[in-house]
Amino acid sequence: MTQPSYKPKIDEARPPANGENGGRPRISSKQLFADRNEIVIEHQGDEYRLRITSNGKLILTK
Repeated sequence: MTQPSYKPKIDEARPPANGENGGRPRISSKQLFADRNEIVIEHQGDEYRLRITSNGKLILTK
């Protein structure tokens, strides 16, 4: 079964200052997680879980 592809919006509200973030796209965790505490990221056929802890930290596990 094919999952719908989810493409988060890139946060363009504040462009990076000179040298900040090296011009890489910036994605807000609020956009990524919405109202969830955990998401699954598929990378090269493997699934990774990214979750927000009760202390507000991010943990990525395979």
